[in-house]
Amino acid sequence: MIAWESRPPHRLLESVAPKPLPLPRSVASIGAELRTLHGAGALDLPADLAGRWAALAAFGRTDLTLARLAEGHTDAVAILREAGRAAVPGALYGVWAAKSGGTGATLDGGRLGGTIRFCSGLSLLDRALVVAGDRLLELDLADAGVRRRPDAWQAVGMDASDSGDVDFAAIPVPVEALIGPPGWYVERPGFALGGAGVAAVWLGGAAGVVDDVLAYLRAGHGDEHQLAHLGAMHTALRSAEALLFTASATIAAAPDPWHVASTCRAAAEHAVGEILEHAPRLTGASPLGRDRRFAQRLADLGVYVRQHHAERDLAALGRQVLDSGEHA
Repeated sequence: MIAWESRPPHRLLESVAPKPLPLPRSVASIGAELRTLHGAGALDLPADLAGRWAALAAFGRTDLTLARLAEGHTDAVAILREAGRAAVPGALYGVWAAKSGGTGATLDGGRLGGTIRFCSGLSLLDRALVVAGDRLLELDLADAGVRRRPDAWQAVGMDASDSGDVDFAAIPVPVEALIGPPGWYVERPGFALGGAGVAAVWLGGAAGVVDDVLAYLRAGHGDEHQLAHLGAMHTALRSAEALLFTASATIAAAPDPWHVASTCRAAAEHAVGEILEHAPRLTGASPLGRDRRFAQRLADLGVYVRQHHAERDLAALGRQVLDSGEHA
């Protein structure tokens, strides 16, 4: 069972690495673990942001495909709470909102259509919050008009995240399924908090790689060049962690919460990039070819972190800094 109560004060990451999930993993095994966590109340995250982000980091450090589904569920529940609604008891939720390559859900004449890519939990989830144009709605995924295309997901990284494309075949949407007014999904205060929460998952995934590197070094390796790589990874990881911990106490009251969230996301993405660069150079080819968990962690992390849109997101952050009139 994942626990996050062991984290030291002023830190998000636990002092002891969580036990990884057994291999081989599959959509079925990840789904079973997710249901177990849900039934045990482990997806009911702490109310304070530091505790919440520490929990998300712990999921990421355990397994990023599990974390992807856990983060989506907890985000959906938080959104419903923000809207004054309750989640259906026992149901697993996700948030399907991607607009990629001209795709996206539409709401026309009270019917849901279009296609959303990168939907995780295709076969595992019970309900989803769907962004259609500028509206947010709650959808029962048992509806026959939900057409799943798991074959669209061909990635080696995040292969067990149960991801793919979803086509919506003119599904009737009752008024009571709509959540908030037009534009509410991105304008609500919790949008920035959720965006920074994803950065906490990336941070946990990066920590999982460092856990494996430390185990490798402690097994009898560790020349000066390898230690230099370890020092670089440690610095990147702890720097991003410190920023996220500080942000957890300030973001809700910040004049521009999304600026804080964007900075957290950029810092976590930078730390991930450093770790993905240094870890294989430290270990060499042997763990990459002979340690399935290590190779899988690297592949998962490389895919998941691309929820950050690289230079596009950095340019948007730079614009925020320039327009704020403050020092960077």
